Amino acid sequence: MTHSTDPTASTPARSQQLFERAQRVIPGGVNSPVRAFRAVGGTPRFIARAQGAHLWDADGQRYIDYIGSWGPMILGHGHPAALEAVQKAALEGFSFGAPTEREVELAEEILRHVPSMEMVRLVSSGTEAGMSAIRLARGATGRSVIVKFNGCYHGHADSLLVKAGSGLATFGHATSAGVPPEVVQHTLVLEYNDVAQLDEAFALHGADIACVIMEPIAGNMNFVRASVPFMQRARELCTQHGALLILDEVMTGFRVALGGAQSLYAQQIPGFAPDLTVLGKVIGGGMPLAAFGGPRAVMEQLAPLGPVYQAGTLSGNPVATACGLATLREISRPGFYDRLAARTRAWMQGLEDAARAEGVPLVTDCEGGMFGFFLLPELPQNYPQVLATDGPRFNRLFHGLLARGVYIAPALYEAGFVSSAHTEDDIAQSVAAAREVFRELSKA
Repeated sequence: MTHSTDPTASTPARSQQLFERAQRVIPGGVNSPVRAFRAVGGTPRFIARAQGAHLWDADGQRYIDYIGSWGPMILGHGHPAALEAVQKAALEGFSFGAPTEREVELAEEILRHVPSMEMVRLVSSGTEAGMSAIRLARGATGRSVIVKFNGCYHGHADSLLVKAGSGLATFGHATSAGVPPEVVQHTLVLEYNDVAQLDEAFALHGADIACVIMEPIAGNMNFVRASVPFMQRARELCTQHGALLILDEVMTGFRVALGGAQSLYAQQIPGFAPDLTVLGKVIGGGMPLAAFGGPRAVMEQLAPLGPVYQAGTLSGNPVATACGLATLREISRPGFYDRLAARTRAWMQGLEDAARAEGVPLVTDCEGGMFGFFLLPELPQNYPQVLATDGPRFNRLFHGLLARGVYIAPALYEAGFVSSAHTEDDIAQSVAAAREVFRELSKA
């Protein structure tokens, strides 16, 4: 049987029908832009169900899932422990608008594994957690300027939808319609992994900087690590100037290691810890749940104790906290991350070997159950280098894999995810599919 890398070659009929129907009532036919397949072309697959490491679309076609709902499904889909917890919680009630014991248990479980956090506030989404952490940093410091990095995504809050200007230490310009210039005038955008720019920014604006927010492993420019010197310098400068260092671990938290990416940097930088941490995805196990937290003295600036206001009707939702708590208890079992990392490395090594055999340039990186790959000769260190990736070739790779039942992210700027449900056979099938696609790409 032959498979094409052409996005229009084999569109499942039911997905096509649903997409046409969706576009009449939902902008772009999707409720989050990357799902629309605009970056890769073709028709998005409408998913009907999932189990373990697999998805089935509306036409009944099965795929090996390397998206994992963009990170939360570290146990795979329908894990018995998570399913049982959710069913039991749902029978007790969907939402109360009042505190529950399970919120306390989940908070305690999070803090047990992330020692930089002494208190945590639960919310419903990563965007909500990120914007609340920044508001808290501004309130705690009495300053306005925030520093973010080109290529790092922290949700769609207005002040974060910015890109870098043309010069060093240049304040950003909005990248979304509907965001007034005055909203982003206090957002300073720098290049990721550029220590010199970081030094310059603090030299020019240090007294006004409330916080530096970064992804320790940037998952929205595929998979790009913050170098140890860059992370260390960010910590030093924040400490020296009285700014707060916020690590956005929505993707990496409980995904790359039990203690998140910050635990990996703490092994290489003596005494390293962020001031605030933003979490999401894995802590909800697939349910809408996120959090932000840090030292008691900072967190007590939040209402009702302090002047920084934050609230949410569904924060600490009892069904979501049940799913999150069950997930965290499963992943904290001895040996979980060793097995997960080994499976992820096997997938990346197989992908590299398959590309090399056909003379296709490709490099990979991974940590825990998170991975990325680039159609480049060496790993990029920042967003401009990521942009050098061969986009049209990636699109053909995506559709070639999809046609063979392997579902990776439909955009070259997104990281991928492996779950504990992926088997050796899943990896072997994925590598075999990649080998076929690379063979086609080498002839194109």
